[in-house]
Amino acid sequence: MGNASLTPQQVKQQWEEIKAQERKAERQDAGGPEKTLLSGVPRSMPSLLRAYELSTRAAQVGFDWPRTEDVLDKADEEMRELRDAVRTMGHNSPEAEEEFGDVLFSLVNVARKLGIEPEAALRIANDKFQRRFDDVERQVVASGKKFRDMTLDELEAKWQIAKTKNQHEGTKGRTDEG
Repeated sequence: MGNASLTPQQVKQQWEEIKAQERKAERQDAGGPEKTLLSGVPRSMPSLLRAYELSTRAAQVGFDWPRTEDVLDKADEEMRELRDAVRTMGHNSPEAEEEFGDVLFSLVNVARKLGIEPEAALRIANDKFQRRFDDVERQVVASGKKFRDMTLDELEAKWQIAKTKNQHEGTKGRTDEG
């Protein structure tokens, strides 16, 4: 039936190749366009999750960086390209938007390589930001001032206080509720 000496990665790759051939045959029989490995990932899926799924499927057939360090280097490269696009084409340019998307996609690949689910990681970061910003807001109110009356340096100082206060929390503030 199969080759018992295949590694798990080779078995997975062989499975994906078989499934790709089946999808191609099904589409040709139906008279439609050829179905590809990635065409089954719905465009309606939230973009962060879709990027994770696209990169995971590509990696399953060997289209992947060999080392995590390589993926981090790619993310650095994409960030440089974003900086160049902003500098040369402007903040709201289509080129900057495209490069920003490339940065996000490369960071999703970093998450995948690290075994981190990017949606969960972003949820944790959002919660941490909100806790710290809420603390800054309480500090501003306690000072009797309004945000717009404070300088960025004053707000940054309050942020650093909030960050120090919340540092000990780490990830214990995580919740599954979102």
